[in-house]
Amino acid sequence: MQKVKIGIIICDRYHTCAGGKCLCSIQNREGAFARYKGMDVELAGYTTCGGCPGGNIEYAPEEMKKNGVTHVHLATGLLVGYPPCPRLKQFSEFIPEKFGLEVIFGTHPIPQKYFTTHTNLNTWNSSFFKEAIKATLANEEIRLKYD
Repeated sequence: MQKVKIGIIICDRYHTCAGGKCLCSIQNREGAFARYKGMDVELAGYTTCGGCPGGNIEYAPEEMKKNGVTHVHLATGLLVGYPPCPRLKQFSEFIPEKFGLEVIFGTHPIPQKYFTTHTNLNTWNSSFFKEAIKATLANEEIRLKYD
């Protein structure tokens, strides 16, 4: 069985998050972790962005890489917080360029309450966000499970 080591970077607004939804979705291979079905996954790094403008993005991926991380997930909170992180595109370009790590948008499925609010506000109406949320959309039943 193929093994992959992942790192998760969360929004600093949620720095007290215990990671329960992310850990559950890793275990269940839901949301952005569905890509790892049939694979052995090890969480080898978990940190915040360091707060706006994301100063930890310059350093944390290097430590993750030293620990064997090959895939960095920019957590769902960066997509569903209000407003969503305005630096996601820059993070997704910088991390692969500087550290050679693959970047994946999202972790756990988007909770239904956030899906409803952002849909009503047209928050994700740009081509960038439409693509960025794809892996975390799931279906309503799963989104409700993550409310």
